[in-house]
Amino acid sequence: MAGIYIHVPFCKTRCAYCDFYSTTMKELKPRYVSALCHELEMRHDYLHTEPVRTIYFGGGTPSQLASSDFGQIFATIEKVYGLSDYKEITLEANPDDLTEDYLQELVTLPINRISMGIQTFHDDTLRLIGRRHTAQEAIEAVARCQQAGFQNISIDLIYGLPDETPSIWLKDLQTAISLGVQHISAYHLTYEEGTRLWKMLQRQEIGEVDEDTSVELFRILCEEMRKAGYEHYEISNFALPGYRSRHNSAYWHEVSYLGCGPGAHSFDGESREWNISSLLQYIQALEQGKRDFERETLDKDTRYNELIMTRLRTCEGISLASLKHRFGQVYHDYCLRLAAPYLHHGLLEQKEDTLKLTQEGIFVSDDIISDLMRV
Repeated sequence: MAGIYIHVPFCKTRCAYCDFYSTTMKELKPRYVSALCHELEMRHDYLHTEPVRTIYFGGGTPSQLASSDFGQIFATIEKVYGLSDYKEITLEANPDDLTEDYLQELVTLPINRISMGIQTFHDDTLRLIGRRHTAQEAIEAVARCQQAGFQNISIDLIYGLPDETPSIWLKDLQTAISLGVQHISAYHLTYEEGTRLWKMLQRQEIGEVDEDTSVELFRILCEEMRKAGYEHYEISNFALPGYRSRHNSAYWHEVSYLGCGPGAHSFDGESREWNISSLLQYIQALEQGKRDFERETLDKDTRYNELIMTRLRTCEGISLASLKHRFGQVYHDYCLRLAAPYLHHGLLEQKEDTLKLTQEGIFVSDDIISDLMRV
């Protein structure tokens, strides 16, 4: 199985925390769609005839595209890769884009999963971070998606927002759970250098939550999701049974994927490629029948490090037998030697063939993952 990721770089406005590649140059949409379709055709053999099972439209804001744009893209995918065997086709969307009319157009397309960027249900914070919707508008957007017939809806939340308290976060989670969505992703805010929120922090216009508060927010997250029946299947992701994100799960299990669009990354098992993060240069290159991209062949240490980084984030953990088979006895022993202190302190656990984080270990997962890597 393989996947296709399509990066849609358009945004109406740029959020204060975001450092993903995006642009507000909406006049370039027609040329972008044509260039994207050309890239999809040009790279038809990248996945080496592996069957494609998932498609993910990420951004940017994919819901800035019209249904006719999606129609053109899906026609190309149908022609080049086929569409009959797809299990999951996800569209990232902003709540304010999901009008009743727009949703009626979306349901005529192969899209069967909506991933909505809500971030918080606290209106003052939504304004601070530059979101265009209110809490009530987000709630209503979820209801409209459900009424339109979408039965697989994910929402994104952010915690650790400026001056956030446990009580504010608990209310956010309770509101999210009450919506009856199938999947919730929750990410701790990262102040990315150069973003508007980072600049506000440097000027001391906002306050960053401390480490103890961050740990408490994550503890509340895990507990509320557990009580509501969501599986904690990856550090930042929770799903009702049967509704894990197939596309993102493939990333964490090193499944090959084709990434198209400006700034999009691809992985074929042995190397990575990434397109230039410039919409205009991306378009101009493809209009001339070529791609502007870089490529990296992954050496053994890099592939081992990526396995540690991705698998340890999942509830399944790392298969030690698989690690030994792929990388040899030296890497197997290296991993267990560095894991020993964390096993002793109950932050990692080894059950038969599997090495995984404990509930306590999840709180310090970044440190553990980093320490198990080869440098």
